[in-house]
Amino acid sequence: MGKKHYLLFLLVIMSIFIAACANDSNVEEETAEGDEGAAEDSGASGDLTIGMMDEMVTLDLHGSNDSASSQVRRNIYETLIYQNVDMELEPGLATEWEQVEDTVFNLKLREGTTFHNGSEFTAEDVKATLDRVRDEAVASQVLFLFEMITEVEVVGDYEVNLHTEYPFAPLPSHLAHTTGGIMSKELIDSDYQAALDAAEVDMTADEFYELREEGGSEYEEVAEQISEDLGGVIGSETDGTNHLQLESRSAGESVTLAKFDNFQGGERNFNNVTFRVIPENGARMAELETGGIDVAIDIDSSSVDRIESGESTELLEQESVRMSYLGFNTQQEPFDDLNVRQAISHAIDRDSIISGVYDEMGIAAEGPLAPDVWGYNEDLEGAEYDIERARELLSETDVADGFDTTIWVDNDPQIVDTAVYIQESLSELGINVTIEQFEWGAYLETLANGDHDMFILGWTTVTADADYGLYALYHQDNIGEPGNRSFYENQELSDLLDAGRSESDEDARYDIYQEAQEILGEEVPTAYLFHTNFALGVNSDNVSGVELDPTGGVRFDKVTFPE
Repeated sequence: MGKKHYLLFLLVIMSIFIAACANDSNVEEETAEGDEGAAEDSGASGDLTIGMMDEMVTLDLHGSNDSASSQVRRNIYETLIYQNVDMELEPGLATEWEQVEDTVFNLKLREGTTFHNGSEFTAEDVKATLDRVRDEAVASQVLFLFEMITEVEVVGDYEVNLHTEYPFAPLPSHLAHTTGGIMSKELIDSDYQAALDAAEVDMTADEFYELREEGGSEYEEVAEQISEDLGGVIGSETDGTNHLQLESRSAGESVTLAKFDNFQGGERNFNNVTFRVIPENGARMAELETGGIDVAIDIDSSSVDRIESGESTELLEQESVRMSYLGFNTQQEPFDDLNVRQAISHAIDRDSIISGVYDEMGIAAEGPLAPDVWGYNEDLEGAEYDIERARELLSETDVADGFDTTIWVDNDPQIVDTAVYIQESLSELGINVTIEQFEWGAYLETLANGDHDMFILGWTTVTADADYGLYALYHQDNIGEPGNRSFYENQELSDLLDAGRSESDEDARYDIYQEAQEILGEEVPTAYLFHTNFALGVNSDNVSGVELDPTGGVRFDKVTFPE
């Protein structure tokens, strides 16, 4: 997306903002997922079952940033600002928002909203949630989304000011991220209290919050004592304001959510919604065709024809803002050598993978950002497939004759097939690759430890802004769990990414991200592979109205059931 497109994007956002701020007299009909998300009452209700490949990692919003967990949690918790299926920002738990100073955002909050436990939603819940995600005792993987917030000031019961360390233009988009969902202060209090009790610290949760506000060595000591036990309650219990509440969870098998009758965002036709873990693609397809599940997500391209030709199945396909990549552990030999990384990148025939594995459902990646992400560098030239150039580059290294290594992958069949393609290509350079597979949750945790050589992962720029697409993956402060699993350190790049966050002039900010992508194009801490389309299957005999957004998120606000 170039500058002109970004200006159009700004105009759209401003029009939404003006509409949000102009009139709040009818807030209850137009709040998060309200007019846009409300289903027309079909007169029929039913239960919805969704089959997914991976199990959610945790119910804790601040405990992971994986897509499987997001699919579930986004239906339990509402965000302050809502991102609709077209990636536009709308009122959520905040009915209005405005940047009143360079480093202050003011948010007016929705009144009359209740949590699943019956308590009233107020500014104190916003403060408790945003304070928690920034608490070093929690050590949240999604801290990078909210770390610029220095203070959550409660102005009134339904008004907050968010103070930031520096001007940060994308903050509304960050607040719309699914991990920005608002939890009740009661749930947060119970989580802290359980951790304090487990550590035998004679202190209430509120006393700990006061200590945290003061900072200093005493807070550091208590934070360290309770850190291992934080998340125990929030990882197994939930309390949000969205249209579904936790009914039950069977580890490795399913999560069932029940309709929340007091939801303010419009009518829903579903009762219970169950997310079933069905790792094997063929099994998901069989369940979809027989009506065992209503929706199958994580569809691979080999199933497209099967779904499209099925008598009772329908395919939904969506271009994405996702980038799939081959990551290098840049702190391990020989991947600390730029020439080795460049050689491997040139040895990969991306078009063959897109054709052979993804049936043309995607495009080759020139760099780390998808074309529809603001800040995308249109002039960046990716590493074209050139095996002779790859040999030349490798000949200039200490491993000119090749070496033995591994590629780690999860259980996604298409990712495994991609690894096989890369394995065969690298054999031409004398690089002998062993492919090792991991279960999803263990995969993310193990990668964060830094014991790998190469790995394949994807990153979805859910905010559609370059900051989210680059900061977590490549800033040296985010090594490990937050996203930089390449263990890549580059002070010049990190300085640029910091500057991009704090620059308020959009043209200057745009130029910063152009330069950052040029560095990444040269340094290749990851080999940028492709931007694949998302796809899901729907049993059209059972349900209609399911939607798929560019981040891969399944939206079933408008789902209807046959009479």
